[in-house]
Amino acid sequence: MPHNQSEFRTGVAAAATAYFCWGLFPIFWKLLDGIASIELMAQRILWCTLTMVGYLAITGQFRFWQNVERRTLLILAGSAALIATNWWVYIWAVGHGKIVESSLGYFITPLINVLFGVVFLRERLNVAQWTAVAIAAGGVTYLTIQTGAPPWIALALALSFGSYGLVRKVAVIDAARGLAIEGTWLLAPAVAFLIFLTIQDQGSFGTINRKVDALMILSGPLSAIPLLLFAYGTRRIPLSLIGILQYIGPTLGLLSGVLLYHEPFTPVQFIGFGLTWIALAIYASDSLYRYMRQTS
Repeated sequence: MPHNQSEFRTGVAAAATAYFCWGLFPIFWKLLDGIASIELMAQRILWCTLTMVGYLAITGQFRFWQNVERRTLLILAGSAALIATNWWVYIWAVGHGKIVESSLGYFITPLINVLFGVVFLRERLNVAQWTAVAIAAGGVTYLTIQTGAPPWIALALALSFGSYGLVRKVAVIDAARGLAIEGTWLLAPAVAFLIFLTIQDQGSFGTINRKVDALMILSGPLSAIPLLLFAYGTRRIPLSLIGILQYIGPTLGLLSGVLLYHEPFTPVQFIGFGLTWIALAIYASDSLYRYMRQTS
């Protein structure tokens, strides 16, 4: 087997595994039902940061902040705030029975990324891409009209994660060190908040049972490992293929919300989601077509 073909296969496996893990996150956070989402976010920041620092120390990069430009450090402070917001909204959504709507957020995120590319990076879209964006916007508009309010959770997740991707695109740094620096920015407020909860006898860690403690600690590796797999995969396979694999996550999230936790999936939602799926099919087909043309 040629070396590049082997790397391609391992890249696909790594990226697909990352999205599979992200798709199963609702099941994990449901195990911690009853604990405030803000506390779970703080615990996730703590253990994810410790995981990344440990990983970098083992790989000989303990001083991961060295030789990083001040501008990049400040950019990563902004991306840290965005990912923390995304994590909090997602955990809150899962805990409040909004898994289906949260999956919509990650379905429309790729199209938000495309739109951000046009607005902020002056990228040009072809007819298929514009059509996909317009149809997805129609789906969100339909849901807004039919339900009387925009799908705020979906929009918050899509905009925060899309903005995170945009900011990280500007920061020239590898994924592992970038995540460690983001965690470092967030670590002090997260730890301060957890200490405050402990002083007020409102903290959950160490007060409920060992299972809860273990799950909170596990949230760190479960946040870090998929990101490392994703970074490994994206270096070895084309972005057009990443654009197709990324639908694994929200698909699993939607299925778990409907089948495992019996969240309603109404005809109105079906039409709104259906328009989004049509948009994604157009976008993915166009990406695959352009990739095949480049490699033929």
